[in-house]
Amino acid sequence: MTVPFPSSGLYAITAESHCGPEQLADAVRAALRGGARAIQYRAKSSRNRLAEARWLLAECRAAQVPLIINDDVELALEIGADGVHLGQDDGSLLEARARLGDEAIIGISCYDSLERAIEAQRQGASYVAFGRFFPSLSKPHAPCARIETLIEAKRRLSLPIVAIGGITAENGGRLIEAGADWLAVIESVFGQTDPEIAARAFAGCFPCL
Repeated sequence: MTVPFPSSGLYAITAESHCGPEQLADAVRAALRGGARAIQYRAKSSRNRLAEARWLLAECRAAQVPLIINDDVELALEIGADGVHLGQDDGSLLEARARLGDEAIIGISCYDSLERAIEAQRQGASYVAFGRFFPSLSKPHAPCARIETLIEAKRRLSLPIVAIGGITAENGGRLIEAGADWLAVIESVFGQTDPEIAARAFAGCFPCL
């Protein structure tokens, strides 16, 4: 059964720096203890994708938190993940919905395009993501998104809005105030020595949680 996507919170996205499934699962378990409310498995180069994804699904199921797979509909389908996140070149939302079913969580990267977000909402996306908003180690050459886009998106969209890109506990509050419901982070959680402490530092960005 799919774990629903909550309305807001910290969306922790895994880094490539872990040495194997067990170490990655330990880091995700720590982030969940720290308050992460959704996990995205992002692994562009790992040779252990299936094993890692299965370990993470077990951790997320235990915490009743959704696990989203980055880019890979077939992997999400194989392990029974809660959904998938799609970028511009990762296939269509409608095809992913047909493969994964009506209950699956499907997130769409919208960069700085409100038009793309409106179309994603029309097609039945579960959430949309804008970014990057700040300099990012994971995507240093990604185009910048504007705060104004978040403000307008909040006014025109009725589904959860995710902000991503160089977000820290210090700058994330600005994005929440502008209209983001979620803060998606990689390095600020999984690039830190203790992901639990790092995740817990974001609590102040979400005064209503």
